[in-house]
Amino acid sequence: MDMDDFGDDFKVPQRTVRKTYEIEYESLPQSAVERLVANDIDHISGIFGVEASAASLLLRYMNWNKERLIEKYMDNASAVTVAAGISPPSRASPSALGPDRSQGSSSGTRTSGFRRSARQTPAPPKAKPQPFVCPICFDDTQASFAALACDHTFCSGCWTAYITGKIREEGEHAIRCMAEGCALVAPDPFVRTALTDDPETWERFNELLVRHFVASNPNLKYCPYPSCTYTVSCPTAASKSALTTIVPIVTCGPDANPPHRFCFGCPIESDHRPVICSIAKMWLKKCRDDSETANWIKSNTKECSNCQSTIEKNGGCNHMTCKKCKHEFCWVCMGPWSEHGTAWYSCNRYDEKGGVDARDAQSKSRASLERYLHYYNRWANHEQSAKLSVELYAKTEKKMEEMQVTSNLTWIEVQFMKKAVDEVFKCRMTLKWTYAMAYYLEKGNEKELFEDNQRDLERAVEDLSELLESQIEPEIIPTLRQKVTDKTVYVSKRNEIMLEDTAKGFLEGRWQWNVPVEGFD
Repeated sequence: MDMDDFGDDFKVPQRTVRKTYEIEYESLPQSAVERLVANDIDHISGIFGVEASAASLLLRYMNWNKERLIEKYMDNASAVTVAAGISPPSRASPSALGPDRSQGSSSGTRTSGFRRSARQTPAPPKAKPQPFVCPICFDDTQASFAALACDHTFCSGCWTAYITGKIREEGEHAIRCMAEGCALVAPDPFVRTALTDDPETWERFNELLVRHFVASNPNLKYCPYPSCTYTVSCPTAASKSALTTIVPIVTCGPDANPPHRFCFGCPIESDHRPVICSIAKMWLKKCRDDSETANWIKSNTKECSNCQSTIEKNGGCNHMTCKKCKHEFCWVCMGPWSEHGTAWYSCNRYDEKGGVDARDAQSKSRASLERYLHYYNRWANHEQSAKLSVELYAKTEKKMEEMQVTSNLTWIEVQFMKKAVDEVFKCRMTLKWTYAMAYYLEKGNEKELFEDNQRDLERAVEDLSELLESQIEPEIIPTLRQKVTDKTVYVSKRNEIMLEDTAKGFLEGRWQWNVPVEGFD
């Protein structure tokens, strides 16, 4: 019997083996995050026996930390409801978590707590009731009013304008009462009623709630790309300790082209593999700040040995005189000029301790600058080459069209050129960050092996780039196609080796740094 007769019933799905440098994560649309929010609200509402709107305010007050909220609420429910802006201080009790007053006037029958005297006095004549005037707009023609549990009543128009401004202009999701000094927060049903005629603002309000939920949850992170509403869930990279062994690069949304790739563990909005977040941030900070400007000054100027003023040599004579303190010294050895006699050109005081120390400090500063520039220039070169990939894509597309015209290849068959450009771009991003990592690696066998992998990858990428830039002749198209395809596969393999070995090194603790790094002893 042929097993194919049973269709897919007996076929075992293939499992994709996750590589060492890849992490497990999930891309969530906004609707999925809203379901997570609703589940948390229902959970707290069921435990405390309160309405969903009150449970939502409690969770927002505790930054969606359910465990901490339950602990605090069980310890002192009244204090928590007051602090969360659900009940005013005088009414802080579980019963205050019921429906808020939302419509109608503030009049009502109230009974006094004092016993009425037995002697009856004639009631004064009733005064004609005055129309309620909104204390915000002072419009006595308003007929619709609303108030929170604090009884601070305002007209519906003022409430709508106030809530709309808070959401649209200030991005607030916790909208407090308009009365001065009142800390009550408007529950979601109250906000919904005020925004009945403005569904866009209500949608924006819900988006702010979702964003607050995501920002408060260490397992979630919003996609930083503009107009993207996807959220990535990555519990593996939620702790700082995990970021010393993994590089949590994630991709959001299945529809984005190109895909939105960013780092879950740090603010860098690009793929910075193979280097971990702390090293990547240190390198970017070093490239941004003025530390290297100061280093350049140290390499091109010297300090007066008497008053430490910075001096730049502007002539050929080595006999220097400080303009500030008038101290005379030798530019070559930094020793006092008086010890040089008339034979300044021989500078026979090189062994003098002061001159030796000054020269050593100058040499170290120059060596430090040259070392930094070695890594920075290569880092910047690959970054620039990656940015120029847009032009390379355009050139490659023209070549693909030429191939179709001058050969029998179809459009699908010439896609090998585009795949090659994609691989070059990806590998240049890898190479860029390998130079940042190499700058901080301690000298030793591990660094030499790292640089060997780096060299092999860089050589392969340059060879493939040269093939892509070469002229296309009709008679060499089949050969060129084979060469480009083979080299693309090889480059991809070298890139994978680079990433795999570096990732294993982090997991095994093989990498040693020449500076203190966050998370490492």
